[in-house]
Amino acid sequence: MKASLRAAATFATALLALPVAAQDLPKPPGNLEKLENFRTTGEMTEIPNIPQTGPKAEAIKKSLSRIKLPSGFKINLYAIVPDARHMAVGPQGVAVFVGTRKTKVYTVTDRDKDRVADEVKPFASTINFSVPNGVCFSKDGFLFIAEQNRVLMFPAAEFFYEGADVAAFQVVKGGELIPKEEESYNHTSRVCRIGPDDKLYITVGQPFNVFAPEKMNLYKKAGIGGIIRMDRDGKNREVFAWGIRNSVGMDFNPKDKALWFTDNQVDGMGDDIPPGELNRAEKPGLNFGFPYYGGGKVRTAEYKDQQAPTDVVYPQVEMDAHAADLGMTFYNGNQFPAKYRGGIFSAQHGSWNRSTPVGARIMFTSLKPDGTADKTEVFAEGWLTQNGEYLGRPVDVATLNDGSLLVSDDLAGAIYRISYEQ
Repeated sequence: MKASLRAAATFATALLALPVAAQDLPKPPGNLEKLENFRTTGEMTEIPNIPQTGPKAEAIKKSLSRIKLPSGFKINLYAIVPDARHMAVGPQGVAVFVGTRKTKVYTVTDRDKDRVADEVKPFASTINFSVPNGVCFSKDGFLFIAEQNRVLMFPAAEFFYEGADVAAFQVVKGGELIPKEEESYNHTSRVCRIGPDDKLYITVGQPFNVFAPEKMNLYKKAGIGGIIRMDRDGKNREVFAWGIRNSVGMDFNPKDKALWFTDNQVDGMGDDIPPGELNRAEKPGLNFGFPYYGGGKVRTAEYKDQQAPTDVVYPQVEMDAHAADLGMTFYNGNQFPAKYRGGIFSAQHGSWNRSTPVGARIMFTSLKPDGTADKTEVFAEGWLTQNGEYLGRPVDVATLNDGSLLVSDDLAGAIYRISYEQ
């Protein structure tokens, strides 16, 4: 009997020592999988609130006193939001959702509607985000978040954002937005929009200053260095536009449905070339010239000896070189004077690759009756001092439901509100 027990014990010990194949063990569901099945994650229930008063708020208000605007306009601090990047205003006006280039998305709530935020908190804090820069809403209230290499969707986000657990679904699974071997720390700040065709549009920057020719076919196929679109459930993906170096701002003209987008152009070519771009795509399949062109009609050194495509679409507006044109929006409000209605506001982040910095301002572009660009002018400036110091760096612009304009700033970690009074 004792011998049998010893043999059994020896056999059990041997079994425990054997390696077990990973596929033989059931994988515990992750937080995202739990949320997809409307289950609680069991994690954090208390969500920290970002302080909206104190020395930082006062310092930001002091900087805003330097901002120059057209007559009748004023700018105020709307919210303190760490690393604030692109914004999506909820269709019902309940909250503003703010992306970052780090690991958090924030919700900004003005509960008493005094046009100053009362509460700023992380959104869906039980999910691990990676560069959740791109946030956008569908008209029927679905929030989409475009990350470095994943796209998530949150139904009714405006009404279920209060808790740490929020219903979430994968539109594009992790590692499938771009090939994993092309993941980079550079140019991965996606932006998204729901188009008039009810499809999801996403900008996909390429990671290089100018990519090598051997990348060409892969990037064309994947839409890297372009804009892709897909059904809202992730199906029927296609490349909508290509030849784009790194777009971090786009919007649709509600009048003619054309897609407009900004593009950051090639560095290291000199202080005054190539120009930044504001582009118009009135149909799919257009080529906007990169990498043959570094910006505008300026050829890149890497591709100057190669034949450029004959069908290149040049920009509607050539902006100052290296001003870093980022977020943009069509102004669809009624608060501002008629001059601005239907035009484009765009944010310039400010230059790093220039001996004398330019940018850190908000631009306005009016349109001609045919829907093309007319005139571009500075609308708000003063975040860049005369000695080249940045007091702030505007990233994105968005229209609040009352017709005022929000401006995000990732240097100051803030959102401003520009309003007009006659």
